Amino acid sequence: MKTLKEVPCGRMVKVTRLSGEGSVKRRIMDMGITKGVDIFVRKVAPLGDPVEVTVRGYELSLRKADAEMILVE
Repeated sequence: MKTLKEVPCGRMVKVTRLSGEGSVKRRIMDMGITKGVDIFVRKVAPLGDPVEVTVRGYELSLRKADAEMILVE
């Protein structure tokens, strides 16, 4: 399994699991990123931070640390 941080631009992936705990995990879930949802990776900044994705029809920027907590397939 890989994390969202490792996915190249232009790929569609499905969330398999969220790691992390407490308020961090809750914040990610509040953004609409839950198990089974599809995420399209739009852009990755040159240094890898942030990662721009499309989730549930809206665009979102995620920090590299948050993207590492999202396991995808």
